Amino acid sequence: MMKEKKKKNYFQFLFLDLADEKTPKQKLKLYSYWRSSCSCRVRIALNLKGLQYEYIPVNLVKGEQFSPEFTELNPIGYVPVLVDGDVLVSDSFAILMYLEEKYPEHPLLPSNLNKRAINYQAAKIVSSSIQPLQNIAVLKYIEEKVSADEKLSWATCHITKGFQALEKLLKDHAGRYATGDEVFLADLFLAPQIHGAIKRFNIDMAQFPLLSRLNDAYVELPPFQDAMPEKQPDAPPSVVS
Repeated sequence: MMKEKKKKNYFQFLFLDLADEKTPKQKLKLYSYWRSSCSCRVRIALNLKGLQYEYIPVNLVKGEQFSPEFTELNPIGYVPVLVDGDVLVSDSFAILMYLEEKYPEHPLLPSNLNKRAINYQAAKIVSSSIQPLQNIAVLKYIEEKVSADEKLSWATCHITKGFQALEKLLKDHAGRYATGDEVFLADLFLAPQIHGAIKRFNIDMAQFPLLSRLNDAYVELPPFQDAMPEKQPDAPPSVVS
């Protein structure tokens, strides 16, 4: 009887230790900018995984990302940055992979390797071939060196090219969401990019029926909508919904 009790207590403590590893000992901190699609990806992941976090705004327009305090966190001066106790992670993709391993609740990656590869491909089209070419720094440079008109046509060109590729990539894999009927990594990259394409760059989504359908599905998901730019504490009053 005593042995059974000790065995039971052992497993109780083991369970508590494992659970404690998956629970933040202190609230996570996210350095974010309201309109940053990279930050939005992480906000969606945190919401999906049910992780509470402190939102610390970094005003990219005012150049706060280049302050000594922020470049101590991320020397290249980009948001987002996640702080989890003693762990500091920058870059949205790195943060998402960290969250996936540390907090596996609501997986961001499917178990099927083929489907996982499609998620990686869709995420990289957004993060490598669209978003970097339409971020604040690039558009500001084009406006200063060429013209304000060229800035918009540049962004539109690269968003359109990327969306055309995504339509082709996902046509045989999409269900209700990008790679089936469950939300996975690709959706976290697509939702902010589509939102920005519509709100910031006035992209005509009629030419992208699959992405338009996915966007309609994202609108119905609270973890996605609560992460959108207009819902953030540093969003200007003119865009708050």
